[in-house]
Formats: sequence, C-alpha cells, structure tokens
Amino acid sequence: MGAKSFGHYQQISQCFDELVQADGQIRPPAAAIARFIDRHGSAELIQRQEQLNQTISAMGVCFTLYSDGNNIDRCWPLDVMPRTIPSSEWQKTSAGLKQRLAALNLFIDDLYHDQRILKDGIVPADLVLDSRNYLAPCKGISPRYGVWANICGTDLVRDGSGQFLVLEDNLRVPSGVSYMLENRTVMKRVFPELFADSFIYPVDDYPHQLWRMLASLSPRPGDVPCIVLLTPGVYNSAYFEHSFLAQQMGVELAENTDLLVQDDIVYLKTLHGLQRVDVIYRRVDDVFIDPQAFRPDSVLGIPGLIKAWAKGNVSIANAPGSGVADDKVIYAYVPQIINYYLGEQPLIDNVPTYLCLDPKQRDYVLANLDQLVVKPANESGGYGILIGPRSTKAEQQQMAEAIKANPRNFIAQPTLALSTAPTLCDGVLEPRHLDLRPFILQGRDLYCTTGGLSRVALKKGSLVVNSSQGGGSKDTWIINDEV
Repeated sequence: MGAKSFGHYQQISQCFDELVQADGQIRPPAAAIARFIDRHGSAELIQRQEQLNQTISAMGVCFTLYSDGNNIDRCWPLDVMPRTIPSSEWQKTSAGLKQRLAALNLFIDDLYHDQRILKDGIVPADLVLDSRNYLAPCKGISPRYGVWANICGTDLVRDGSGQFLVLEDNLRVPSGVSYMLENRTVMKRVFPELFADSFIYPVDDYPHQLWRMLASLSPRPGDVPCIVLLTPGVYNSAYFEHSFLAQQMGVELAENTDLLVQDDIVYLKTLHGLQRVDVIYRRVDDVFIDPQAFRPDSVLGIPGLIKAWAKGNVSIANAPGSGVADDKVIYAYVPQIINYYLGEQPLIDNVPTYLCLDPKQRDYVLANLDQLVVKPANESGGYGILIGPRSTKAEQQQMAEAIKANPRNFIAQPTLALSTAPTLCDGVLEPRHLDLRPFILQGRDLYCTTGGLSRVALKKGSLVVNSSQGGGSKDTWIINDEV
C-alpha cells in the first residue's frame, strides 16, 4: 500500500523507518494512518496537530525544564503522527524485557547476599563494590519475592535492519509512563476514527497493574494495603507524573513530612490520626530517603525508614540499592547475567559496548572518538554524552581527558543509525530519529506495557530524544496483526 501524502517523504538512507518501507510502501501496521492522510490530506493533519496541542494545554500535561537555575513548565510535546508496531513483534520484545528484568533482580539480590556472580568471576567484583550505587547498608536485606527493581523503564532502539536493541536499563526511579498514558488519551480524542479503523492494544490498564504490583509487596497481605507515593515535592521535574499516578491509582501522594517512623513502623499523618503504611512507591533518589542511613544532610528523607524496611515492616519500590544494576558499565554484562541466572540467551541484544576501564578497549575508544558515542556510567537525561560524528575536535579532546582521568566512568558505543518515523515539522512530514521506553513491573508477577513512551528528536538530524534537550514524543500503537 502506498499513500499519496507520503509521496514527498524523504527517508534517511541506512535507517529503518517505522511507517514507510524502503520502497515507499506503507508498513501494514500504519495502514489506517495512511488511509487517513490519503483521504484528508496534509492540511487536516496540521489542523489535528493544532487540536492536539490545545487539548494538551487544556489538560495541563506539562514537564519542568531546568534552565539557568529556573524551573520552566512547558506543555508536553506530542507529535500528531503515531508510531506503529505489529503485535506479533511486540510479543517477542515483551518476553525479552521480562527476561531481562527477572535476571537483573536475581543479580541485585545476589549482590546484597552471597555475591556468587562475583566469586565466580562473571562480573568483576570491583565494578560492583566500588560503584557509588552499591549501598552497603542494604546488604543482607531481603525485599518481598527477592525483587529489588519493581518498576523498570528499558530504553530500546532499532538498528538499520529494524532489530530492537536495548540501549540502557533504568532501575532507580524511571519516569515517563504518565506521558505514555496521556499521549493515548489525547490521541483518542483527536483521532477517534483511527481508533475505530484499527485494533490498537490499550495502555490504560497500567495504573491498575502498578497498584496490583505494589499491593503484592505488602507485609500485611490479608488487608487492603496502605500505599503511598513518596514525592520530593512540587519543584521536582517529574511532579506532574507523581500526582498523576497517585490520582490514577487512588493512593496518597505524600512528602517526607507527611510520614514518620515509630517503633520501626512507618505511619502516614492524616486528619484522623496516624495510619500505618504498608508500601512506599518512592520517587526520591536512594541516598536522600533516610538521613540516618545515607546522607545526613537530606531534607527529603524519613528518619528510620531503612531500619523499618530492613525489618520487613514496610516495602519500598524500587528498593534502595537497586541502582547498582542501573550502571552503564554493568549494562555491558547483562547478557552474561541472563545466562548465569536463567541459563538462557538474551531474547533482546545489547548495543555493542566498549568499556573504557579495559586498557585495550580504552585505546580503541580514544583512537575513534570521532566515530563513537561516549556516555558517562551514571548520568541520565542525555547529559554528558559525546556523539562523535557530530562533535568538534575540542569536544573530543575534552572527552579524551575525562576518560583518561576516570576510565571506569565511561563506556562507548557505535553511532547507530536509529530508526526514524514521519514527524510533522513546520507543516511537512519529515523523518526524525526516535527510541522507545516500555515499562516493566515485577512483584509477585511480571508485566510489560503494550508499547511504551516513544521519544523523538524534533531537531533535524539529532539523535538526542530527551524532552529536557528539545525532544518530543509519539503515541505508540501496538497493532493487532494476528487476526
């Protein structure tokens, strides 16, 4: 199938396009959007984008951009063109994501107990024990079901052949799922006929699945649990998501001053007195959640929380210490981790990765900085990254010095030809690079979203998709291709 309105769409060579095949034909999952464009033309698409922007503004869907010391609230950027993926492909991808999280949780639990994988030499011990994310106060603690990272946002990219690869795992306080949900709400309002014309798998069960997972962690399984979402407060960049998820789940949104610990039990302060808390879904970084256990200068924490958690009187999701597997150096060992704990080969491959702490690999990286993407081991949001082919000699020299000063802190990867999708830019459909962040839950059971948050680099030629650096988003449609 071809679409007249895609006739002038210029694909980027060597890149897999999510909607349009190399020969200009429309991929089958995108048939409905192609029919819409053929029927109504680009003028209608532009009008729908305007309607979409107005809907987002009216709903108050925003994110906070930190700039020059100021907190600037911006309307969430959503492109009118959806990203489409066939359900048969997504089933395999979802299985690979569940496999990955299951193995990572076995790995984290082992690190805080017997450390078998270190003794067997599969992962170098110093990589873990010297990591700033390995939290010694967590050693010997056993979260419910042995699961430390209950919520994971795994970033996927497609290579030039269209194969999904894992770019990184986010196991501490992964964000973005509220925008996945709001994107769908907005698109259903703006394109009701497209949802009538296709079988698009829903995503709106996520808040229920999140509540079920959190409830399964309760230390008092007989009762309806008291679940609290712990937020740093209104000035946090993800506060919109915190309040959105608390409202959708019907749980309390609380700051640290709303909670206290007495006799190793956590309580929520209410108008009717103290209420025992069973589960805390924390959106506060590990080392700030308890000034008695970690940073004594933290004003965001709850004194005594770690002791209450260690005694099994409250569950914390994600568990403190889970970030030890959220390290881009550890990421390079995930295929071996899967094989070690599950006896399986990874269902989704990693992006090839060079470790700068290895002398031979470091020499290769330093000699090829103009061709590689270099990343700090523990940064997020796209900060501190060198994209070699688009960097200056001065930037390469600066990165070389940083690598030599602290080689453990850097990895490098090939510059991938990230997949593209048609994106409405100044009234014209142009290809823009994108990634995908699905969300995986693990408590008593494993669950993976049907799709995820597609983030798109709105700047022409850019590979940086983060909203904090000018990126936008797309609604991700998993289309049933098995009927």
